[in-house]
Order: sequence, then structure tokens, then C-alpha cells
Amino acid sequence: MTEPEITIPACPHFGSCGGCQLQHIPYSDQLRDKAVRLRELLETTGLALPELHCHPSPPYAYRNRIRLTLAEINGKLQAGYVSSSNADNRQPVTTNQQLAFLPITQCPIAAPILWRATEALLAELGQRPIPWMERAPFSFDQLEIFTTAEESQLQISLFVRTSAKSLPARFSNDLASLCESLKTQIPQLVGVGIYLIPPRSARSRRVEQPRPGPAWGAPGLIYPVPQPGSDTLQAATSYWVPRTAFFQANRFLLPELLALVTANRCGQLAFDLYAGVGLFTLSLAANFKRITAVEIAEPAFTALTSAKLPNRHAVKATTLDFLQAAVVQRDRPDLIVLDPPRSGAGPEVCALLARIAAPTLIYVSCSPEALPADLQILAASGYTLTELHLFDLFPQTNHIETVAILTR
Repeated sequence: MTEPEITIPACPHFGSCGGCQLQHIPYSDQLRDKAVRLRELLETTGLALPELHCHPSPPYAYRNRIRLTLAEINGKLQAGYVSSSNADNRQPVTTNQQLAFLPITQCPIAAPILWRATEALLAELGQRPIPWMERAPFSFDQLEIFTTAEESQLQISLFVRTSAKSLPARFSNDLASLCESLKTQIPQLVGVGIYLIPPRSARSRRVEQPRPGPAWGAPGLIYPVPQPGSDTLQAATSYWVPRTAFFQANRFLLPELLALVTANRCGQLAFDLYAGVGLFTLSLAANFKRITAVEIAEPAFTALTSAKLPNRHAVKATTLDFLQAAVVQRDRPDLIVLDPPRSGAGPEVCALLARIAAPTLIYVSCSPEALPADLQILAASGYTLTELHLFDLFPQTNHIETVAILTR
């Protein structure tokens, strides 16, 4: 048995950071190992599996969004990641490990503009210690930066911890001054927002929703994705993506994913479940008489409704609540697309999908561990797994994105 080939990681923080687990493995081997792992997980279902189609990504600079932790060290604000103090790049962080802040100097999996913007922002804040650092009624906590695929627009979200309900009015002017200066270095900057989160408390484990604070510029950006079959932005679907709204992170594979899910799909009615800002909705709307898009989270739902399509009906509800109503109303779509969170669709949703019995069901899964149980329920109701695709949306990591196409 030959030893696995080892390659030199592109990131100097590999191993300490923990965000990437596979940079020491050649990319072709990463993709092969992920395919083996996915098939092994799905084989536990006992289902007949079709050929697995793999969709590789450029292995670096693919992320359109990064979220960094901020911390003041020796009086200087730095950006980095929270990682295990005894991190092993091949092992997940466990609950009994100590977490530590790791300042970073680069992030090779991110689009280059994201780290350039991070450095420029930190430099600006360092030159403006009052009121941003020395007398601010808050502490910096996290930084999220989001860009379009071609790096033509950029949004920044600053998360600060504070016990105050709002920040003093002077921060709106101070933020505007900071942003105007930052824009001279990063011309792609179109908007910045500060979000307030409460101080950490050992007594509360609730997930606190950030509250909007001072803002500058546009509240989001327009993200163009080339239409299936086109490589140019002249034929692109444009999405309004507000700050902090979820959007797929791989800027290179989005057109390919969109093409697989939406191209050559047509009919009278389609459901887009867990629709987000409408990644699949907008393309499907061109070929269906009606499309119902379901989303519960803000600000994604607001973005979803911003697309004025006469045949699109947006529903703000959980997928479970929507499907319970759809079963009663006897809606029978020709196509259902679902893109659930990491926990999967779950048995209740799958049972309702089985009762609705759309001829084609496309399941976009970010969890190969949750997918098998959902597929078993659907197969037991009469669905056949006809296509299986692995999209490597997150090279250098253990993450696997799967598209399963089922028909009946």
C-alpha cells in the first residue's frame, strides 16, 4: 500500500487555523476521497445509486464571503479565526478543546479582494483610535466581507458587542468618514453596516439576533450569475443580496450549479423550498407558469420579494408549515427544489413531500450525513434516485455539497 501523496499547503496558518483540513492533500485526491466518502454514506441506504458526477472547483480563491473574528492584541485590532489551541488539521474541533484567537495574515481560499479589504479596514481603524478604539461604547467582535464573483462590488458588515440599545449619533458621521476614506483604497466598496450584539454571558445560550446600527452606502449588492449555457454577464441573472443574507459561497461553481438545477426544467407549477434570496427561483420562473418560493429567514425573504416577477409567489413560512398547508390545498407541482440547512429536510418534511408526489424532486444537500435518511423516506414513497452530483463548493475542507435528482 502506497503512502498518500503530500503537498505543501498554500496557507501559512494551515494546521493552526482549522478552517481548512485538506490543504496538505493534492486537490485531485481530495475530490476522489470526497466521492468515496459520499458513496459510502449513501450505500448504507441500500438504494440503487446512479453514477456519481463530480464538479470540481478551482482549489483556491473561490470564496465570495469570509467571516473573521476581531480582537485587540497589544492595543492593535487584528482579524483572524477562533480555532482549537491544540488544533490538528485532520481532526474536527471537539467541545472539550480550548478555543483560541488566531490572527491571520492571509486566507488563500478567499477571493483576493476580501483580504485586501480586511487589511485596509484594519489600517483605517488603527489610524482612528478615537472613538473607534479608545472610547467606544462597544467591543469589536466579527467582520464579514462579501463580494461578487468578478470582485466588482464589496459589502462589509461589522459586528460589535455592546449593552447599549443603539450607538451615539456621532458614529453615523464617523462611519461615513471612515468609509469614504476606505473607498479610495477599495473602490469596489458599495456599503458598510454595523450590527449590535449583546455582551457574552455564561448564563445565556440563546442565539442573539444582530440589531442594525449605523450604516453607509447601499444595504446590499447586486450579484450577477451567468445564465445556464452562457459565460458572460450580458446574459446573467442578477440577485439582490442584502448584507448578512445567505448566498452560496463558491463564486466559480454557481453557474454550473444553477444550470443543473434549473436548465430545461419547465411546467405549470414549481416549488422552491428554503429559497433564500431566490437563487433557483429567478431562473425557474422563466419556464414555469407559476412558482412558489418559500423562505422564513430575514433578510433573505425581503430580497426574495424584491424580484418583481408576475408568476412568482413568495411565502414567508417554514417549509414544514408551508407543506402542511399545500397538502390540504392539494397543490401538485411539476417540480420541487429544496435546499435545506445542514440538519437536512427531516422525516416530517420528507413525508409531506411524498404525499405531494411531484414528478421531479431536486434535493440540494450540504450534509452528506443527513441526506441518506431523507433519501430513504423518499425512496420508500416511490421516488427513484436518477442522478447524483457532488459539487465541491468548499475545496481544502471536508465539506461536501450534493445534488440528488429524484423522479417518480
